Amino acid sequence: MSASGFASLPKPPYYAVIFSSLRNDRDDAGYGAMADRMVELAAQQPGFLGVESTRGADGFGITVAYWDSEDAIRAWRQHAEHTAAREQGRRDWYDHFELRVAKVERAYGWNRSPE
Repeated sequence: MSASGFASLPKPPYYAVIFSSLRNDRDDAGYGAMADRMVELAAQQPGFLGVESTRGADGFGITVAYWDSEDAIRAWRQHAEHTAAREQGRRDWYDHFELRVAKVERAYGWNRSPE
């Protein structure tokens, strides 16, 4: 993730794993440490392209992880440490979550240049 919070991505096609979640208010420090570890670990996986994440004061957050293939996504899902983190999330940190996988066919953006 760049300093601006936007992932630096290649030209499509690629895949987006969209994780929308509602956090509870338990164990913020533990959650933060685990979230940081998952980004660090994902970045080491073949096929990982980047991540963008945000969370509001109400606990609702969205994290989008970008991958070059569905095989890379499957391998990440099967990673033992990621599996343990998902189980802990269900048990301790989330009241609700939804996960969606999408193929990105087009992408474009705009950036106001500094004056």
